[in-house]
Amino acid sequence: MLINCVAYQDGKRLCDVPVERISDFIAREDCFVWVALKDPTPEELDLMQAEFNLHELAVEDAHHGQQRPKIEEYGDSLFAVLHMVEFRDGELVVGELDIFVEESYVLSMRNRNQQDFLGVRARCEREPQMLRQGSAFVFYALMDAVVDRYFPVLEILETELETVEEQIFTQGSARANIQRLYELKRKVMVLKHAVAPLMEASTKLYGGRVPRICASTQEYFRDVYDHLIRINTSIDGIRDTIGTAIQVNLSMVAIEEGEVNKRLAAWAAIFAVATAFCGIWGMNFQEMPELKWKYGYPAALAIIAVVCGYMHHRFRKAGWL
Repeated sequence: MLINCVAYQDGKRLCDVPVERISDFIAREDCFVWVALKDPTPEELDLMQAEFNLHELAVEDAHHGQQRPKIEEYGDSLFAVLHMVEFRDGELVVGELDIFVEESYVLSMRNRNQQDFLGVRARCEREPQMLRQGSAFVFYALMDAVVDRYFPVLEILETELETVEEQIFTQGSARANIQRLYELKRKVMVLKHAVAPLMEASTKLYGGRVPRICASTQEYFRDVYDHLIRINTSIDGIRDTIGTAIQVNLSMVAIEEGEVNKRLAAWAAIFAVATAFCGIWGMNFQEMPELKWKYGYPAALAIIAVVCGYMHHRFRKAGWL
């Protein structure tokens, strides 16, 4: 679906452009066209390929989708794949933003994501002095918007981790905590898979040999890289904390099981003493004088009760009961 198709010249919005006239505007000097699509159909993508003369390999990747974050050069043009991560109904959902960039155009295609980039377009149009740098600045603004949207996701993950950490030493919650930690670890890995490849790819856009289109905007892409470094470092910190929390919870499970085993062992010892006395006095040998004693039965019960009571007292004092 076509969202916008706008021509810009000298940092200012020129006009909305009909799709069939895109090729006319990109042929002008100091003019570029910015087209935004949402979940494009194969027919729309083929039309854009014809209008912009897109490289067939990049178009093939855009057709297939589900690409790893990357930035690739095709002659004077760039093709970038960025993952858009958002929380939806408590689950982490990953969309994709494909960007085709050349000096005369920017084509952005959003797939499987509800977040729009109208704010990015408005930002660029509010800064004509920056927009004069052409399509490279738009490319930066789109990348910057995607990366900035990782921060709220990171904050939610950190909040979830803090909530679990507060319950680590709550009695009986260890197994539930481990399940929540593994679910959180899966979410963190989703964000990691979006950030780490993009961080590596973005190093192509500043310092040393960079694509000609990005030569005048290197410092902006370095700023994006710095943001990615911060996010990646935070992700690694969360992963380490999750690993530690899992180990602590496993230890808590072992401690709880040990407490149960101690209680079982204590009661087993108490009943074993009673069983031993009953076994001795239940043998019915002829030469057992206490069997014929008038107070033998009450005395036997009293002895069993006293010994079992004493053992119960000792176990409670030792913390086993």
